[in-house]
Amino acid sequence: MKETYADIIIDISHEKVDRPFQYLIPERLKGTLREGMAVTVPFGAGNQERQGYVVGITDRAECAPEKLKAITDIRRNDISVEADFIRLAAWMKRQYGSTMITALKTVLPVRQKRRKLEKITVRLKADRPEAERLLQEMEQKHRTARARLLQALLLQEELPQEIITSRLHVTARTVREMEALGIVEVLHARQYRNPVREREGREDRNELSPMQRQIVSEITADLRTERPGVHLLHGITGSGKTEVYLAVIEDVVARGRQAIVLIPEIALTYQTVLRFYRRFGDRVSVMNSRLSQGERFDQFERAKAGEIDVMIGPRSALFTPFARLGLIVMDEEHEPSYKSESMPKYHARETAVQIASMQGAGVLLGSATPSLESYYRAKQGEYRLHRLQERLTGGALPDVYTVDLRKELEEGNRSIFSRKLQELLEERLVRGEQTMLFLNRRGYAGFVSCRSCGYVVKCPHCDVSLSQHKDGRMRCHYCGYSEPQKKLCPQCGSKYLLGFKAGTQQIEELLAAQYPQARVLRMDADTTKGREDHERLLSAFAGHEADILVGTQMIVKGHDFPDVTLVGILAADLSLSAGDYRAAERTFQLLTQAAGRAGRGKRSGEVVIQTYQPEHYAVTYAARQDYEAFYEEEILYRELLCYPPAAHMMAVQIGAREQKAGETLAKRLAELAAEERVTVIGPAAAHVSRISDVYRFAVYVKHRDYDRLVAVKDKIERELDAMESRQETVQFDFDPVNAF
Repeated sequence: MKETYADIIIDISHEKVDRPFQYLIPERLKGTLREGMAVTVPFGAGNQERQGYVVGITDRAECAPEKLKAITDIRRNDISVEADFIRLAAWMKRQYGSTMITALKTVLPVRQKRRKLEKITVRLKADRPEAERLLQEMEQKHRTARARLLQALLLQEELPQEIITSRLHVTARTVREMEALGIVEVLHARQYRNPVREREGREDRNELSPMQRQIVSEITADLRTERPGVHLLHGITGSGKTEVYLAVIEDVVARGRQAIVLIPEIALTYQTVLRFYRRFGDRVSVMNSRLSQGERFDQFERAKAGEIDVMIGPRSALFTPFARLGLIVMDEEHEPSYKSESMPKYHARETAVQIASMQGAGVLLGSATPSLESYYRAKQGEYRLHRLQERLTGGALPDVYTVDLRKELEEGNRSIFSRKLQELLEERLVRGEQTMLFLNRRGYAGFVSCRSCGYVVKCPHCDVSLSQHKDGRMRCHYCGYSEPQKKLCPQCGSKYLLGFKAGTQQIEELLAAQYPQARVLRMDADTTKGREDHERLLSAFAGHEADILVGTQMIVKGHDFPDVTLVGILAADLSLSAGDYRAAERTFQLLTQAAGRAGRGKRSGEVVIQTYQPEHYAVTYAARQDYEAFYEEEILYRELLCYPPAAHMMAVQIGAREQKAGETLAKRLAELAAEERVTVIGPAAAHVSRISDVYRFAVYVKHRDYDRLVAVKDKIERELDAMESRQETVQFDFDPVNAF
């Protein structure tokens, strides 16, 4: 029988995960051994027995086969957190397409260990009479440093090392000498960097409504079973979904289990962490990309040590090494940021379900506008559906006015603010109430075009237009290329080369000119670059330091400001022009979420939706806050065209420095896919056909059976492995959420 070999990682400390060693698979383990399994192997010159994890199986030996050692055995009862993560990486590799090493680096996200922090204190060991005698002796012998330390310890028996060195000016060497004489003892305690700053006060618990209590009871009962399921909580904006999360997690923690709470944006962390901290104290921590490497390392160490009960963060928090995981909560589960855009292109929702099934935990998804995928699965009976249809405050949903911008222009209003929005905005300023204005564009970003000939200034390295910025430069938001603003059109010489300005920065300036008395805050990617910027801006608005908050998507997701009684959506249909099959769903979700920010307190709210397409069903259903009606219409299109969730789709994404080579490879991969009796679209140039001088092509494969697409992916991977000296890159994206 042909020999087979296993690539094995011996030490999974994170900086070494890319160093597998190859071993021979003995006959008795062939057919049994799989990727992700824990094994025992002989290692090093002395053939010491070590534990390792299988990350690949192949029939190709990397060196002379006779030089390879054989695997000793499979570790059948390995139930460590690390073993779970190795198995998860193997699942991700198969499910989404990537190398095992790439999958491992995803599930073990802290790649480099950081210096451990220690709290060092010095305590008086000698009894008091003896210490007083020694102090006299040291003063007589002019041992001044020892005398200073002893005198201080007689006043306070234990002192931090930093006080001893900085204030008493006693060196570490002197302390060691006194320790050797038995006069003092040095105590070492592990100290963790904690990104959650302590906040005073405990949360005032809100009385749960009868419907909330029923939902909590149903979910907690399921979580106590052997195989908990997946729950979808569909609650209108302001209906108290977070209260349900808190109550369910409280039950989980009371039973000695742990919970992960996923949130889609760093911007949401501030309010979410505050509520959880007030409920659970310092047993809560947070994980996000803005933490230092040291802080990230320490949070994982605390989780492994069992010092945290609840971890909050975006999708990377999913890989928190909890040993007793009981629940994964995924708030705003419809958000596209839950899908990874780098290999492996996993979705946090599917991965959360897989992790939960591996660890005997449950999953709770929540949204006012669930993704069509989740709602479809709930309708099919795969998920258990719970509904919250009333606002927690007892107030009604806001009144919504849809303004046709075409009519505004016809009637002479050239302002970006409709007359209705101006009227309601002025009312709020008089009454001292707050307003949020939402625009899904940042800064001055907008394409630069010639009004005479239509020429659009494009990036020389990417197939996209350059965007105008206030500093007088035009920038590419894909590769970072920039150049000074041109004065004349390169094509026709016209001086009418102007930027299309519809950014948050311009809105801020227009408000300052039109309403000089108004205090305006802007929140977008440009104003939240600093680590504390999200919290600073949200705290300022919550504290009534501003009358109007202008921002992009980050202001409309999950925030709760009771005094906001007006929301203006300035360009509702920008996302309808996105050019992908999810455009209507995205638009409906954004408009519904934005409208839901108004009237969350005791006062009623109003919403103005400004649009050029008031008749579009995504706009009309969002104005009515009617998710069911939108779902029923949208799912018909998906079923007719075999788009997710009615079917599954795999995008095969090809990148090439040479355009012809990319076209040839894309055509070959499309032919391979077509052999498997699936629907194949393409090959074609990608949505953005060139980035940083790399030509991009896509082949789309559709089928109702996900496993059939995995089989196509496996076939393409085998073909790619057989190709020699291939320069082109190939990636797979299952059920993509963004256009490639």
